[in-house]
Amino acid sequence: MYLSFFVIICVFFLIVVKSTQATIYKSPAASTVCEEGACLATNSSNMLYSIILPTYNERDNLPIITQLIHDTFADTKLNYEIVVVDDNSPDLTLEVAQSLQSIFGKDHIKIVSRAAKLGLGSAYSAGLKASSGKRIILMDADLSHHPKFIPDMIAVMETRKVDIVSGTRYRKGGGVAGWDTYRKLTSCGANFLAKFLLATGGASDLTGSFRLYERSALEAILPRIRQKGYAFQMEIVVRAHKSGMKIGEVPITFVDRIYGESKLGANEIVMYLKGLLQLFFTT
Repeated sequence: MYLSFFVIICVFFLIVVKSTQATIYKSPAASTVCEEGACLATNSSNMLYSIILPTYNERDNLPIITQLIHDTFADTKLNYEIVVVDDNSPDLTLEVAQSLQSIFGKDHIKIVSRAAKLGLGSAYSAGLKASSGKRIILMDADLSHHPKFIPDMIAVMETRKVDIVSGTRYRKGGGVAGWDTYRKLTSCGANFLAKFLLATGGASDLTGSFRLYERSALEAILPRIRQKGYAFQMEIVVRAHKSGMKIGEVPITFVDRIYGESKLGANEIVMYLKGLLQLFFTT
């Protein structure tokens, strides 16, 4: 029943995307490409970027994503720090983070250790408080978000003067890898429902969590977010649009996790639908 429901929604979603392709794909915010960091504005070179990585049982993924982030920022000659927010992972992710800190240095790796699994929103808040960067990058630690897209996101923020840049799977050049049909249709349907019911300013990927923020924008929005799970990411876009903030997008390829287990389940889907209805009636 649910699968059929999402199939129908997805067909409508694809029709909408197809009908608006000409407009969407001509947007500079969706097509800016930065090769070898050449298109980054000069004032980015002295700016500190804070990458917040919430972790729970990510001991296998954390060393890889840390190295990829380091390489990306070293290649573009930009300053960075990684803030690992660990929620008492049973697999001892914290010990891995501490080892990485000894390798990369405390100026590049900061650690926030929490006593229990307290939720994504509070993890972002804790990471934000511990961070020092003027710009904040939120991304997953499970390798689903590749840091190679970060220079493009920075370029869009610089050239378009936006407050938020969101990585999107649903514009030309973006996509997913490693998902089965059910997962693709679920994500597609969730985004269609949100775009249909909420004022999002034309944002194409409302459940994605790979985003670059001006620090002032995130500090203004985060305390106002009440939803949890995937609806949390959606509410950020809705609140930002309602506040008059500008949002840019960069096509990304989302890759399903290799190590560990996906945290998407029936409970997360129900939470998303409840959150969607709450936002529909309250925003």
